[in-house]
Amino acid sequence: MSPFVLKMAWRDSRGSRQRLVLYLSAMVLGVAALVAIQGFGENLETTVDAEAKTLLGADLSLESDRPFPDTIETVIDSIGGTTSRRISFASMALFPKNDRTRLATVRATEGDYPFYGEVVTRPREAVNTYRDEGAALVDGTLLKQFDAEVGDSIQIGRRTYAIAGELIKMPRESSIVSSISPRVYIPQTALDSTLLGRGSRAEYEVYFKFDDGRDVEALVASLEPTLDAYDVGSDTVDEAAGNWREGLGNLYRFLSLVGFVALLLGSLGVASAVNVYVRRRIESIAVLRCLGASGQQTFQVYLVQAAALGLMGSLIGAAIGVGIQMLVPTLLADFLPVPVEFYVSWRAILLGLGIGMGVTLLFALWPLLEVRGVSPMRALRSSVEPTTGGWTDPLRWAVAGAIGAGVLGFAMVQAPTWQVGLGYAGSLLVVFGLLAAVAWAIIRGVQRFFPSGWAYPWRQGLANLYRPQNQTMVLMLSLGLGTFLITTLFLVQQSLIEQIRVTGGEEGRPNLVLWDVQPDQLAGVDSLLRSNDLPVMEQTPIVTMGLESVKGRTIDDLRADSTFDLTFAHTREYRVTYRSETTPSETLVEGTLADSMRGNPLQSGAPVPVSIEADIANEDLNVGIGDTLTFDVQGVPVTAVIASVREVDWQRIGTNFFVVFPPGVLEKAPQIYAVLSRAPNDDVSASVQSDLVQTYPNVSAIDLSLVLSTFDQLFQRLSFVIRFMALFSIATGLIVLVSAVVVSRSQRAQESVLLKTLGASRSTVFRITAIEYLFLGAFAALTGLVLSLGATWALSTFVFEGPFVPDLLAVGGAFLIVTALTVGIGLLNSRGVYDRPPLDVLRTAEV
Repeated sequence: MSPFVLKMAWRDSRGSRQRLVLYLSAMVLGVAALVAIQGFGENLETTVDAEAKTLLGADLSLESDRPFPDTIETVIDSIGGTTSRRISFASMALFPKNDRTRLATVRATEGDYPFYGEVVTRPREAVNTYRDEGAALVDGTLLKQFDAEVGDSIQIGRRTYAIAGELIKMPRESSIVSSISPRVYIPQTALDSTLLGRGSRAEYEVYFKFDDGRDVEALVASLEPTLDAYDVGSDTVDEAAGNWREGLGNLYRFLSLVGFVALLLGSLGVASAVNVYVRRRIESIAVLRCLGASGQQTFQVYLVQAAALGLMGSLIGAAIGVGIQMLVPTLLADFLPVPVEFYVSWRAILLGLGIGMGVTLLFALWPLLEVRGVSPMRALRSSVEPTTGGWTDPLRWAVAGAIGAGVLGFAMVQAPTWQVGLGYAGSLLVVFGLLAAVAWAIIRGVQRFFPSGWAYPWRQGLANLYRPQNQTMVLMLSLGLGTFLITTLFLVQQSLIEQIRVTGGEEGRPNLVLWDVQPDQLAGVDSLLRSNDLPVMEQTPIVTMGLESVKGRTIDDLRADSTFDLTFAHTREYRVTYRSETTPSETLVEGTLADSMRGNPLQSGAPVPVSIEADIANEDLNVGIGDTLTFDVQGVPVTAVIASVREVDWQRIGTNFFVVFPPGVLEKAPQIYAVLSRAPNDDVSASVQSDLVQTYPNVSAIDLSLVLSTFDQLFQRLSFVIRFMALFSIATGLIVLVSAVVVSRSQRAQESVLLKTLGASRSTVFRITAIEYLFLGAFAALTGLVLSLGATWALSTFVFEGPFVPDLLAVGGAFLIVTALTVGIGLLNSRGVYDRPPLDVLRTAEV
């Protein structure tokens, strides 16, 4: 590039550098978001790799949902190394200090687990003393909720434990776990064994530490056939690190995509700014052409300015991004398994610089193409239009293709898979396309169906939507997309919360579920509820069984068949009930539920007609009407024939089952009961749970109101992080709005002078401007909100598989806020235009 081009680029920018700085700010936030999230992602991966053993707390773990059989115990003994055991189950925790209860996750430990990582308690020595003292470590959130402290007591089952310490941090568990299910650690030797009776659900784990440097992956591979035969799972350091890396990787990739959208909005602002800037410099370009500069040279002059704009924006954005990167681990601390150490990621910085520069140049090229066709005659005649830049120009198609390829490529890099990347890019294309189509329809519709009977300020404000150099398209794209992003994130969160309230908290539906009620406790539990004026809405028997064969082929045969895809549905433990009618959460798809059977099929071996849930039948077991399943019911084989298929609404609170037997088959099998009731308020629910845990400590109570509160807190914490990043998009959209208003000040000044000359008052010009931005803000907000409602419906229906529950109040609030911001910023940046003297405006193109 010649020195002439560089000098002219510098000199030509002298009178417009303030505007260029404003255009520059549109790029800064997008680059900042990218650098911050990419840098955080790299820090996270490095931390996960460095702290891999901390994520598991051991070198190897084995897990089972039942006590380890003798064969597995022999395997455990043969593995060697240092071992530690843990039994995890849900149980009611009672605080005698105030007789308040809550369902908690109890972990009964034996040995020195965790072998790696630090357990943080208050006081510090509690982690070393609670086992020897037969005491408990209690999650800090649980202590705060019930106003308990170290030295108080907690009752689990029929045993009471002194609270030796507050549990603050435990390897393999993030802080968010405590908000969903608070943890209580007790020594295994002091465990109330009745809590692990028939029908209880528990996870049995054994952890290993090896000092001989053995190949753990090879060891697991050699043990896999035996472990699979007894449905024992295994977890290694590499697997634990991979699981965390995958889950958290998807989170920061999503946040990166939000930052990328902010960058696209910034690029859109740059394209708009360069477009108006070039149009205002047409006469200067024509003069350069008269002085002998070629079309290629003038094009290079403004391309250098755009490149400098992109470089400055990228550098400033990268610097801000590094600062934000230090903040991201704090925002995500509750969701992280280990603290993420900050260090500057030069890879993220270079990536942000490269993408910022590249996107800026790509989007600036679009309006700069017209520079090549500016004729020297334009210096003498204003009616001469550029001869290049339209769709007949091959470079126009090349730039459009480059922009599309750049957006697609980056979306695929950020997505977890290339298919998802295509979905990201496709979704952005659809949203951009719809916004552009609506903007075009507004412009053409206003021209064609202009309301000539309106008052003059309204007619003039509406006509400004299609005036020369109008900003309708760019503002529709920027504001509409920003509104779409923010509102969709908010509505999805609200929809999820409302789904839980609607399906489980509606009037007349149960909100208190009592689990693990033994048959001999049923009458007492019934009496306890009724004595507190609570209804007994359901008493559902539950029988535990395993699947022995499918369509005549045993599970062992299927496991040995390398061509067969064995799923969790083949090896899982089934909890079934018996009844002859559907519940409100079920829909019969095919067949009919069988009536009560006569005789004793458990002794005769007669096939039993059963009902199966649709998804597990079609997607996992691949069975249908007339196929046979053999169940192992506490050691007794029972042959079942599928007589009906049901769809189940799993989000509806109630007793939902994959398999339902008819009455007359399982009544004498070992079973437990689930009892459903409804408490009028939290105080009554807490009182009943307190009485229940003291009388029947094995029974667990699930309080739906507490579940709602917990999920609400979880969504709020997660959505705060997402909204924080999404605000980059809306902030960039606002900057684009400011830029669009500023770059159109010259046009507005000329219009104001004409109106002023024709006798229009200051208030009339003010109303016209306000009305124009009112239309722009309203149209952009309305379009973005309609698209947001559509996206929320799609996510609710196809991703979260629940009803669409829109928050119309939030939608109305978003419409008013976006519209008010547009009008306010428009008026703020248009101030002083009316006061310009006519000759000052008509003699110069600069404002």
